[in-house]
Amino acid sequence: MVPSPFVVVDTRRETEDTWTLEMQPVSGEHFSFAPGQFTMISAGSGEVPISISGDPDRPDRLHQTIRRVGLATAALCDARPGQVLAVRGPFGSAWPVEAAMSGDVVIAAGGLGLPPLRPTILHMLARRERYGRLILLYGSRSPNQIVFPAELEAWAGQGLEVHVTVDSAGPEWLGHVGVVTRLVAPAAIDPARTTALVCGPEVMIRFLIAALADAGLPAERTYVSLERNMQCGIGHCGHCQLGPLLLCRDGPVVRWDAAGRWLRVREL
Repeated sequence: MVPSPFVVVDTRRETEDTWTLEMQPVSGEHFSFAPGQFTMISAGSGEVPISISGDPDRPDRLHQTIRRVGLATAALCDARPGQVLAVRGPFGSAWPVEAAMSGDVVIAAGGLGLPPLRPTILHMLARRERYGRLILLYGSRSPNQIVFPAELEAWAGQGLEVHVTVDSAGPEWLGHVGVVTRLVAPAAIDPARTTALVCGPEVMIRFLIAALADAGLPAERTYVSLERNMQCGIGHCGHCQLGPLLLCRDGPVVRWDAAGRWLRVREL
C-alpha cells in the first residue's frame, strides 16, 4: 500500500488525448513485472490503475500509456521530465506467454487496449523462434487514434502479422475500414493450435470473443484483460469485484471461461 517515488525521464504524445510516460525508480532498483500487470499511479490528484506498456526485459524503465479522462489522469498526462510520481505495484495476473509457446497467438486489441498488450508483443518478438504465427488484430476509432503507429510498422518487419482497421476514415486512409471482428476470418487462424489474448472496450471484447468462437477457438484458450473500479490493488476493498473474482488480484487477465458468464449478469 506504500507508494514508491518514480521520476519521469521522458514523455511522448501518442494521440490527441493520450501520452506515454517513461519513468525510473528514484531508488535505482529494478522494477520487474510480467506482461499484463498494472500499477496504481498518482501525480497528487487521486490514484488510478494503469496497465504497464513497457518492455518486461527492461526493468530499469517503467512505461505507462495514459488517456486523459479526468483530474487524476490529466495530472499524469501533464507530467514533465523531472517530476516525481507515486507508484504502487506491480499488481494482478499476467498474459500466458509461457503457456502459449510453440503454438500460434492471436493478439486482439481495440483502441487503448493495445498498450496493455505491448509488453506481450515485445516479449514474444524477442523470443520469436519459440512461437508459431503471431497475429495482431487491432481496431481503432479513426487513423489519428492509432497508438504506436511506427512500432506497428516495425513489428511487421520482425515477424508479427499486423492487421489494422478503423471504424471510420477519410479518403487519405488506404487501410481496412470496419470493426475489428471483421479481421478474424481473413486471419485464417488454426483453432487447434491458437491462443487468443484480447484487450479493449468490453463491448468489443464480447463481439470479438464470439467471432473467435465461430472460428473454432475454445473459451479455455481465450484470455481477456478486464477493468473494474480498482482502488486498493490488493483485493481488500472489493470495488473491482466481478462475481467471485477480484480483478485487481485474480485479474486483470482472466480466462474467458472463468469470466464470461459474470459479464452477462446485470449489475444493480
